[in-house]
Amino acid sequence: MDYTFLANLQQEFAIPEKGILSNVLQKDEYVNITAFGFAAGQELSAHSAPTPAVLYFLEGEAEVQLGEDRVQAQAGSFVYMPPMLPHGISAKSPVKMLLVQIKTVLNKTA
Repeated sequence: MDYTFLANLQQEFAIPEKGILSNVLQKDEYVNITAFGFAAGQELSAHSAPTPAVLYFLEGEAEVQLGEDRVQAQAGSFVYMPPMLPHGISAKSPVKMLLVQIKTVLNKTA
């Protein structure tokens, strides 16, 4: 069985001085797990995705748009997003964030 083990997730990626850095940690037919580093002031404009997703903030502060709502995220903040929810992220300080996209796997024997 294949698996991924990272002894220290925080050391797997850095926050860039400018822009946004992404590092795919795991990608297969079940999940897509990506670590993001945002320089302060950077943002991902509102968009949506066809899969459920989780955001977990490891470091920093950000404003997160979730549909019509805006919430303040910080280290330790957790967000679950259902498919097609418009969302965006604006880094208020340097940010490290983990994105987990959950792919739907249909049971073909059902």
